[in-house]
Amino acid sequence: MPRILIVEDEPVIAGALQDDLTLEGYDVTVIADGAAGARFAIDHPVDLIVLDVMLPGRDGVDLCRDVRRAGLRTPILMLTARVQEAEKILAFESGADDYVTKPFGAKELRARIKALLRRSDNRRGHEPDVFEFDGVQVDFTRGEVRRGGRPLDLTLTEFKLLGTFVRNPGRVLSRQQLLDAAWGVGTVLSDRAVDNHIVNLRRKIERVPTQPARLVSVRGLGYRFDA
Repeated sequence: MPRILIVEDEPVIAGALQDDLTLEGYDVTVIADGAAGARFAIDHPVDLIVLDVMLPGRDGVDLCRDVRRAGLRTPILMLTARVQEAEKILAFESGADDYVTKPFGAKELRARIKALLRRSDNRRGHEPDVFEFDGVQVDFTRGEVRRGGRPLDLTLTEFKLLGTFVRNPGRVLSRQQLLDAAWGVGTVLSDRAVDNHIVNLRRKIERVPTQPARLVSVRGLGYRFDA
């Protein structure tokens, strides 16, 4: 049974969505506060998030960014009364997968949800349990990294960092995004803490750590994993 999180502070809309989607066979959780919605999404992974833009505690755009910074690829469908093109662009840039303006029809919303879930299922079906590069194997099932069949001695933080990189090949990740993914959303550490972990990780996975070919620095922005 697909799990759907609804983050919506208008009781009438939230109740109607919960009733409709429950009848459709989904396991539905409703949260009215943005900050609480972000914590739930990260601590209790769901299959899809239906997210209002205007929320108390933390707005939908920031919540969406929190979820993406934590490394989650959960499909996000945004709901809003705003119709300006700039608002839609902001939603997509924050990591939303689809966007519906209020008022909306129940049939259209159900169709969009089904489409996002299908797309997500197809994407997960193509994600390998073991990712390989340069003789290094990142095994997400066993939670270990090997080279030549022998386990590499990575810390949990290093494993989370490497997992975030290989799941986002070619994408520049900021230090804050890496902090959120490896240490948890809201963690406050210096940029140097991230840099030091990257240096240690390079020593373990790069052929020439002083000339990294995989974990590449992007000046002023962060780091990128070149697959």
